[in-house]
Amino acid sequence: MTAAPFLLLALSVLTVATEPIHVHLTRRGSTSLQNLTAQADKVRLKYGYRTSSALLVRGHLMGRASSAGIPIINQGGDIIYIGPISLGTPPQPFQVILDTGSSDLWVVGTSCQTCQPNTPLFQSSLSSTFQTPGSNIDSAITLQYGSGSVAGSVASDTVTMGGFTISNQIFVDAAQPSSGLLEGSVSGLMGLAFSTIAKTGATPFWQALADDGQLSSPEMSFWLARVTDATSPDDERPGGEFTLGGTNSSLFSGDIEFYDLATQPSFWMLSLKGVTVQGKSVGISTGNAALAAIDTGTTLIGGPSADVAAIWANVPGSAPSRRQPGHYTFPCSTDVEVTLSFGGKAWAISSQDMNLGAESIRNTDTCMGAIFDLNLGSNVGSGPGVPSWVIGDTFLKNVYSVFRASPPSVGFAELSIAAGGPNPATKGGSLNHSSGSMVGVSKTLLVLLLAPSFAFFLRAL
Repeated sequence: MTAAPFLLLALSVLTVATEPIHVHLTRRGSTSLQNLTAQADKVRLKYGYRTSSALLVRGHLMGRASSAGIPIINQGGDIIYIGPISLGTPPQPFQVILDTGSSDLWVVGTSCQTCQPNTPLFQSSLSSTFQTPGSNIDSAITLQYGSGSVAGSVASDTVTMGGFTISNQIFVDAAQPSSGLLEGSVSGLMGLAFSTIAKTGATPFWQALADDGQLSSPEMSFWLARVTDATSPDDERPGGEFTLGGTNSSLFSGDIEFYDLATQPSFWMLSLKGVTVQGKSVGISTGNAALAAIDTGTTLIGGPSADVAAIWANVPGSAPSRRQPGHYTFPCSTDVEVTLSFGGKAWAISSQDMNLGAESIRNTDTCMGAIFDLNLGSNVGSGPGVPSWVIGDTFLKNVYSVFRASPPSVGFAELSIAAGGPNPATKGGSLNHSSGSMVGVSKTLLVLLLAPSFAFFLRAL
């Protein structure tokens, strides 16, 4: 989740732009299997499922219309993607996780006693526009996420990203993030889903921009670049681009295929219509059990027990992992080829993204897969309005994704050559390519260690 340059493009009241703003993403470096599987538990908690650790405890394995392109950072080797914002007057710059699976904004402040010495902290006393609700209102709040919680106070201040500004944006001035929630240069999280699931009751930054008429188009889009040679959890590399107010046509080819949201706007929720594995169609659940949250804050892909088992049953030599409940292993020599469809085209996932690396340093012939059992054997749908699938960066690195407010929908397009689009070697977008079991081992271990980096930053449902 190298830090991208912070874009502070002050927009005067008289300025009218017509082009979208593009924000480059930076990605965090090395990923381990431990970090990756820990990410899965964070997703379970984020969306209200039991965790594998809980099962193990019980002894079971169960006006200025515009747009902007903003460079983003890949941190931890495809674990999380972060982007730059500024907060306060004068502006204080921060890097925050970009999470389409939640809706609140929070940044750690100077009252944080558990933050690392190198974590940038918001100094509210230096901002002339910082406001609190007042002494008559209890502003204390705790946001529950899969990897822990964030406690702080509700406040408001000026927030800027990519040249766009909201003057009285509600956010949480965080004082107590759980240990491990923040790595490297990250100081917080920006939720990019809808206001209906914001615990603070705030209108998310992107939605406030759209409501204010600041965006050329009520949409945002992502190119998430792949990094395969990261060596530590806080490794940060250029990670792609986040576009507010439109799309960047140089990053995709062909048409964008849009799909209407399957529920009233809350999460960015689609119905998963089809899955193929090794070229064969796999029968999956329908109705509520097919609801899929499209989540940039989640590293892997999680789904219902029976459907995930059916997917891996089509991979020769695969088996449930004995080390990591809910995960599956397969022979490292096998290229796992999976496509997902949401009512139209079948979108391919690169075989390198399906392979998290060797299950252990001692067993480099068996690798861990990137699709895991979200509900750990119960195979019970999560109910209306709550996702049964969480589609994270394992899939999203392979497409150009667009999140549109009106009409509420999510769109995908093929990556362009400039964005590392499909080629015979990778069948997916990429910046760097590495192979070999030791690289895989490093990635697997990192994901397991990097538990706090996902989009497990969602409220408890």
